[in-house]
Amino acid sequence: MRPVDQKGLRARFGRVCGLSFVALAALPATHHLVAKKASVATAFVVNSGSGTVTPISTTSARVRPAISVGADPDAIALSPQGTTALVVNGASDSVTPIDTSTDRPGRAIRVGADPDAIAVTPNGRTAYVANAWSDSVTPISLADRRAGKPIRVGDHPVAIALTPNGHTAYVLNWEGATVTPIDTATDTAGNAVAVGSYPSALVVTPDGKTAYIVNYGSDSVIPINTSTNRAGRAIPVGQAPDAIAVTPNGRTVYVVAGDSDSVSPINTSTNRAGHPIPVGYSPSAVAISPSGSTAYVVNTISGTVTPIDTTSNRAERAIVVAAYSYPTAIGLSPSGRTAEVIGTYSGTVTPIDTATGRALRTITVGASPVAVAIAPTP
Repeated sequence: MRPVDQKGLRARFGRVCGLSFVALAALPATHHLVAKKASVATAFVVNSGSGTVTPISTTSARVRPAISVGADPDAIALSPQGTTALVVNGASDSVTPIDTSTDRPGRAIRVGADPDAIAVTPNGRTAYVANAWSDSVTPISLADRRAGKPIRVGDHPVAIALTPNGHTAYVLNWEGATVTPIDTATDTAGNAVAVGSYPSALVVTPDGKTAYIVNYGSDSVIPINTSTNRAGRAIPVGQAPDAIAVTPNGRTVYVVAGDSDSVSPINTSTNRAGHPIPVGYSPSAVAISPSGSTAYVVNTISGTVTPIDTTSNRAERAIVVAAYSYPTAIGLSPSGRTAEVIGTYSGTVTPIDTATGRALRTITVGASPVAVAIAPTP
């Protein structure tokens, strides 16, 4: 029987940025423009077991001193310009802001119980934090770093994504099998949209017209029209889907199916899934290169990363990362030259040279790393 405990599921594939994966494709569109110009960047690695964040240069692989945050940090998001990293502390019920130019943490901001996900508006004014045990979302003003009144949503919210214009935040309610839209101008929740069983991940297309919802328990993806907030017909994919990414041109969505060891490409113009692409054992995360030419799939049990050519939808030779590392998350540098693969069991990060497809020297970080965000270096 499949597990249905969200805590266990998150332990399997990591909690990243409130969007089920971390890569620059998951960040606001304004950040794309800034980040792509930068050749030097820093990976901020969230270490759940250590209560720290480890900064790593993506060019030199130099590790800077760990930054102390709260207990059980489990998600991270960047401000649009990449100047602030916001770290969600699941066991401390707080968010810690970090100045990315100095690596200094600011005062922790109190939110709801068991915060699990975070997203920042494209204008950088507000961060929205999903609180799983409070059934709420906390808005945070980033100007004064104060939490606003909690917004009631559905049962056990675990992920959140914003439309590119920042007008709407979509919140996944794991136990409620719904998605709650939030009007960011008024911080009010709209009517919940029924989706599939145990929704686990979501992504909004670059044009902002569609939100794609991954249903872990229903083996499906449901598109939501963001202008009407109506759900479309469910798209069948592989078993136990738990991660999703969209290409920069918005034409294809890639859905990772952990129990099928495959990835389903969905044509966003037809909302039909193509032939499943075989990858490694227990895939758990996916990130798209800034150019959109390659999807990188993390295979947790295999300890590999499978690159997929997005033109042909063919898998290339798998890249082996650190032995017994149990990789669960991945982030791409702004230039797309390196991919940083998070090894949760081994407490490591393995950089991959994307031009050669080779894994580089493994870097030791803190205990149980689960998430990463990559910011351009000022």
